[in-house]
Amino acid sequence: MRPSFLPRLINDPLSDPGMFVPFLFEKRALLFDLGDIHSLPPKELLKISHVFVSHTHMDHFVGFDTLLRIFLGREKELHIFGPKGFFRHIEGKLSGYTWNLVSEYENNFSLKVTELNKTSILTRTYNSKNDFQPEKGVKEAPFSGALLKEPAFQVEAAILDHRIPCLGFSLTENFYVNIIKEELKRLGLGIGPWINQFKNALYENRDPESIFAITHADGDAEGKERIFTLGELTGQIARISPGQKVTYITDVVGSPQNREKIIALAKNSDHLFIEAAFMDCDQKTAKKKYHLTAGQAGRLAKEAGVKQLTVFHFSPRYSHGPEEISKEAIKAFITP
Repeated sequence: MRPSFLPRLINDPLSDPGMFVPFLFEKRALLFDLGDIHSLPPKELLKISHVFVSHTHMDHFVGFDTLLRIFLGREKELHIFGPKGFFRHIEGKLSGYTWNLVSEYENNFSLKVTELNKTSILTRTYNSKNDFQPEKGVKEAPFSGALLKEPAFQVEAAILDHRIPCLGFSLTENFYVNIIKEELKRLGLGIGPWINQFKNALYENRDPESIFAITHADGDAEGKERIFTLGELTGQIARISPGQKVTYITDVVGSPQNREKIIALAKNSDHLFIEAAFMDCDQKTAKKKYHLTAGQAGRLAKEAGVKQLTVFHFSPRYSHGPEEISKEAIKAFITP
């Protein structure tokens, strides 16, 4: 199975945490946490459509200014999610600059900011054309686990404890559509925008008997419209397989309440990215600072039944030997 998205940490385990998730065959990406993001070039940053911020400590939020500067002056819409009090933190960032010129820009950059509370999701819009003043009215929706739902995937969240509310996230692909290139060639169909349209039709569960038209395919010498039923085309060029699930957890204390929520959120993930700030020998310090140890991270991964484990966000005290943290986490993960 070739996944639709390829998650990776944006920094080394001793630096600011963050996970970048680019999508194959699309100029689109998701970003989890917004600390130091200078390792991502502008062309990658401009792919970002949604940002999910666990909490607003500096090492998870300082990159907001970098992203804002890259997007400013472009006709873009950025969705950004965070925990309780997030509007106040976004507005604090925006109010730190003078915006007397942005209303004259040709393009409008729009921020769609969502704040997650225990039982509700609140969304507010900020437009550069309006000097980033919040639009009147806040949209409210009930929260039952999902922050974002699209035909191809969804992002779920859990409110965890880091002495302040801190969000954990799971990105789940509904299913994966693998395009068989040999069949495209046999049918004289070239790769183009129609492929994403085809996938979206499958994700939207359209009637297999519905008509699907392909025009201007690169491999079609005559450039004529090709007509298929959706089911016919699917049977010839696609293999459908289960989608992947990726979970991102950082800055949480290893309490029973957090453990229960993390295991439920990460259950059967293909890949769990989870902090391991301290070694088990420093468990008292970890508890005092509301972080996980490597052993706790590994045991959580084991109990959640995840397939692959990556630990990150190590304390600087282990800069002399960070590999020991990974070893401790993996040992706890694989020990029967």
